[in-house]
Parts: sequence; C-alpha cells; structure tokens
Amino acid sequence: MGYRFSPMTQHDLFIGGSWVKGAVYQPNLNPSNLDESVGEYAHADEAKAKDAVAAARAALPEWSRSNIQTRADALDRVGTEILARREEIGRLLAREEGKTLKEGIGEVTRAGNIFKFFAGEALRISGELVPSVRSGVHVEVTREPVGVVTIITPWNFPIAIPAWKIAPALAFGNTVVFKPAELTPGCAWAVSEIISRSGFPAGVFNLVIGKGRIVGEILVTSPEVDAVSFTGSVETGHHILLAATKRHAKVQLEMGGKNPLVVLDDADIEVAVDCAVQGAFYSTGQRCTASSRLVVTDGIHDAFVEKTISRLKALRVGDAVAPDTDVGPVVDQSQLDQDLSYIEIGRGEGARLAFGGERISRDTRGYYLSPALFVETDNRMRVNREEIFGPVATVVRVKGYEEAVEVANDTEFGLSAGVVTTSLKHADDFKRRSRAGMVMVNLPTAGVDYHVPFGGTKGSSYGPREQGRYAREFYTTVKTAYVSS
Repeated sequence: MGYRFSPMTQHDLFIGGSWVKGAVYQPNLNPSNLDESVGEYAHADEAKAKDAVAAARAALPEWSRSNIQTRADALDRVGTEILARREEIGRLLAREEGKTLKEGIGEVTRAGNIFKFFAGEALRISGELVPSVRSGVHVEVTREPVGVVTIITPWNFPIAIPAWKIAPALAFGNTVVFKPAELTPGCAWAVSEIISRSGFPAGVFNLVIGKGRIVGEILVTSPEVDAVSFTGSVETGHHILLAATKRHAKVQLEMGGKNPLVVLDDADIEVAVDCAVQGAFYSTGQRCTASSRLVVTDGIHDAFVEKTISRLKALRVGDAVAPDTDVGPVVDQSQLDQDLSYIEIGRGEGARLAFGGERISRDTRGYYLSPALFVETDNRMRVNREEIFGPVATVVRVKGYEEAVEVANDTEFGLSAGVVTTSLKHADDFKRRSRAGMVMVNLPTAGVDYHVPFGGTKGSSYGPREQGRYAREFYTTVKTAYVSS
C-alpha cells in the first residue's frame, strides 16, 4: 500500500497537487548511526514557498465550500493508511528522530487515530439557530474556515504534531501550507505522500521543507496567509506572534514547558518513581511535557532519589530500533551540546549530579547521553528555570505540600504538571491550584490523549487549544446572520 522508503531516494516538495523539485537536497541522518542516511529531502527557496501559498489561496474557494462527506472520506483514508503502515513509518520515525521503535510506532498510531477522529469532526460542524429580540427575525450562527493556514512543526513529534494540526485544518475546510522541522523531514514527507493520494484537490495541501529564516518567514508574513499554527521554541514563537499579528493573522503557539512532578510523603513510591522516570527520560526527555523538575517532600525524598537512581541504572541507552533500548539518542549535535552545557551549568550553580550526564559509546556513532539526575537544587537555578529539552531532570527538596505547590507554580511556563499522592484532598487541591493547562494525578506529566484539548498557560501557549473538539476554535471563524421572515 502506498510508497515505500529507500535511503537513496530523493524526496520532493508537494505544491499545487504536484511533486516539485527542490532548490537543494539534504541528507536525513540517523542519530543512532551517523554513517546512515534515511534519505535525501528537498529544501524550498523563497520562490517555492510563495508558490505553495499561492496554490493554497487558489484552492481555498472550492475547498471551503466542499461537501463535508468528501472531507471526512479523504481524512479517513489518510488515517487508515497510516494505521496500516504504523510499523514501517514507526521505524522511519525511530531512525530519523531517535525515539525507540516502540515509541515511534505508538506515535504513528496516534497520528492515524487523529486523522480518523477529525474525519468524524468534519461531519459534526455545528451551528445555532436562535430567536432575535426583534419580532419576525431569526439569527443563524455558523462556523466557516479561517482560510489559508501555515503549519510549522518541531522535530520531537514528527508525525503526531503535524497530524493534530493538519487534520483539523482540512476537516474544517481550510487549505494548508505545511513546513516541518528540517531535522525530521521523513515522517512529514510520508504523511504528505499519503495525503497526496487521498482525494484532496490540488492546492488544498502543500508541503515545503526549508530554513525558518527563509521559507518560514514567507509563510508567516505573506498577506495571503490567514492563520499560523506553530509548535517550537519560545524565541521563534515570539517572533511569529509579532510578525503575524502585525497584519492581523490568527496565531496559535505551543512553546514549551518546565514541568513539575510533585511527589508527596504519602505517595506510592513505586508509582512516583515510574512517573518520574517515564516523564523525565523516555523519548530521551525531548518532550515539551517532560517532568524536568521533580519536586519532592522531605519525608520521601531520600528513598525516592535512591529508587530513581536504581531505575536509571537499569535503563538501556542505545540504538533507537534495537529491541532492548529504553532510551534512544539525542536528536543531533546541537541538542547534545545544549544538554551537556546545561549539565555543566547545573554543576556550576552548586547542584550535585547524582547520576549520568555522560557521553556514551555504542557500536555505531550516535548522539548517546546517559540520563542525568541532579539533586540538591534550588528552584532559582537556571537548570530549574530554563527548558533543557533532553534527558536531564532535577530534584527540588521541599518541606511540605504548600511549599511544593508554590515551587511547582514558580515558573514562566505552564504546560503540564503532576502530583503523586494517595490523598484525595491533596489531589483535588493540586488540580485547582496548579497554574498549568494540563494536570496529571499519579501519572507522568508526558502522555496525552488525542481527543481532548492540549495546551498550557503563561509562556507555554498562546491562542486556542489544540486537539479534540476545541481545535475548531482556531481553525474556524464564527459568522452571525440575521434573517427577516
């Protein structure tokens, strides 16, 4: 079914319903084995980016008025093929990004389910018919597509995040120009190739890969783009916000987190350690929802640290596709350098590196780093203030519950937060007082469902929520019509 990947194949851009040659082609290297290329992918220049926007604009009138069954059927075909090929695409994901094969297949499965969910949502676009305060008048409230949407996605979830942006955009009648991260073009190309055969008219969906400062700038600043949905760094998000809103475009941003996992004295310690290790170190810690701050109360602190180190010693760091690997490599040299830099910053600030944080050699050249755990940290330290985005976590010792809540909320971010406790009182109180958009009780801070809202508060997010039924708030606009009878 569909296209099969070859490491020697050149992969083109998709613009206006056709595959288009790029300005240049760049290799997609495997972070588990730097001697292996996962294929060569076209990069666009300014002209190709402008062509993609023009194609999306030309396709908008017809697609925005298209039959909802047509939209639903096309989206369902995408989801069905992704699910049928989950192992193949999951292996591609593991090879280009560094997630373990199990995690890669899980992410691809999620992407397929997202497309199927929004196939259903395409049939559930609702409105309201309400009486007017004036006699003989009724009021219709309907939802319409926002228009041409630029979608810019990061490398850490190279198929799930594109899916949860592309699927609702198309379901609600928008046209799309999609720019994935340069580091992980393979999964983006795979889902684009599937979309290209699934019944969408030419120009409705377009793929351009390239530098943010060149291609991204065109896609954000073009007057023909009505909305921009971005997931990535805080710095880039702020730039997009200023550039896009300056011309009154709609903007949705997801920009990161410094997520706390609070462990209270009454916690089940096995549950607490499992939540911490999964949340902080799986997916190599490269998740905006990762538990990067472990806020632990006095009574359980020492036992928690001891058991967490014991679990970390048992983790196998290795090739992402190896069956016994628990933690894959860091995605590239730049991210590895950033991780190692923060480890040195933590030491310089007086934190004690209790485990890991060292380069590891394996049979192949790769970006391998042992999971790092800092103890004796203060929430004012940079390692507790800034997003590291790697397998690095800190333990912050607190006296009790009230201090734990205060420390948990003491951050410029507000994406995800967790608490591990057997107290219903503390669980309910934490859910109310946490200043995060998502709260987990006795669960890792990372790991969310595809059919419910995703998003944070403060510096983590801007604009309407992503995923689930709430996605319509960004991808549609409301129209009110008054009709005299």
